[in-house]
Order: sequence, then C-alpha cells, then structure tokens
Amino acid sequence: MVYVMLQSDWTDSNGVSHLAGDSVDVDAATLATLQAQGIVSEQSGGGSKDGTEWVGPGSTTNWVGPGSATP
Repeated sequence: MVYVMLQSDWTDSNGVSHLAGDSVDVDAATLATLQAQGIVSEQSGGGSKDGTEWVGPGSTTNWVGPGSATP
C-alpha cells in the first residue's frame, strides 16, 4: 500500500468520495490508474494541508529513518 495525496477529487471503488488534497492509502495498481488519470502526481516537496511535510517521491527532505545519518 502507498499513501498518496490527491491532486483532484476521486471516488474510490467503495463509493467513498475523497477531495483534492486528501491523502489516501492505495495499492500499486490503483496508484498506477490514478497517475494515468492525473489524479495523483509526484510531489515536489512542501507542506500538506495538515502542516506535515511531504517526504515521498520528488521530496527534497532527507530520510531520517533507519540507516540515516541523522541521530
């Protein structure tokens, strides 16, 4: 599963509507479909609507998890 931020409104296969800017957890096949439709795209960094910073694809934020140089 992958956690992504929507670039436009989307209704999932269960009929649940999600608004642009919402973050959702999707499987790889759904992610590919959403990317092909332009509903999600790679992020270029910056904050999200809840004030947390995007650290996914395209982010300039350094990894701070296991194996990172940050103590």
